[in-house]
Amino acid sequence: MPAVITGVIASLLLFINIVVWCSLLFIFTFVKIIIPIPLVRKGVTAILTSIANAWVSCNSGWMMLTQKMNWNIQRPANLDKKGWYFVVSNHQSWVDIIVLQHALNGRIPLLKFFLKQELIRVPVMGAAWWALDFPFMKRYSKAYLEKHPEKRGQDLATTRKACAKFREMPTSVMNFLEGTRFTQRKHDDQDSPFRHLLKPKAGGMAFAMNAMGNQFRSILDVTIHYPDGIPTFWDFLQGKMQRCTVIINEKPIPEELLDGDYENDDTYRLHFQQWVQQLWEEKDQQLNALHNAV
Repeated sequence: MPAVITGVIASLLLFINIVVWCSLLFIFTFVKIIIPIPLVRKGVTAILTSIANAWVSCNSGWMMLTQKMNWNIQRPANLDKKGWYFVVSNHQSWVDIIVLQHALNGRIPLLKFFLKQELIRVPVMGAAWWALDFPFMKRYSKAYLEKHPEKRGQDLATTRKACAKFREMPTSVMNFLEGTRFTQRKHDDQDSPFRHLLKPKAGGMAFAMNAMGNQFRSILDVTIHYPDGIPTFWDFLQGKMQRCTVIINEKPIPEELLDGDYENDDTYRLHFQQWVQQLWEEKDQQLNALHNAV
């Protein structure tokens, strides 16, 4: 079958999958909005999460129908659907998100991203993220805090309040530490010390960990490698991504890093940055070995 035809069929199946499951999602989102009773909202949230997981499973289904993919997924055998995980990964393509969902769906709780508070106003998706209890972060810039010192610490307090529900609800928080997709130009502009990675941004991860307290069971450190080159999303839909390697390592979170003031405590910030730097050095070595094995 020509690649373009494969891409059209895959795109159609993706669109149908979105329409079907989002329609159900928004029906229950409406129920959650109009009935602000905690017990009802908790039950509806469980239904919404099941719908989101079904959407991800159906994505894997149409992928298997349209893509002749050779998957190499290495993951711990003891992953827990009722656990709390902080998931980090390198970022090269929009395909990464579908790859992560495919590799982890049904093995850990639904992947959720920390979002900026302003994104709750995004039409349709803002309501969906709210309904699925994606945590919204309210962060003040240093310049703002210099003018309004009375606001210092309120951003973290607001985010902690938003995350309070996760103490009873197993959660997987996802973060691309590089903050953007890898390209050689970005790598060169940054003068990155890594061969296959951009510089990691530790601040957002530290903020999320501080907000969640000691809730996380561990880090899931994910390395994604495309042996035949980084695909675009259209390449992926056309079936041109023949191979994909996903290596998932579970790592402990140093206890002293679970709670601290990243913005104001220089010692804590240094230790956190050193820990993230070590994670990235190990990931870069792993990616280098994968590149050399091709």
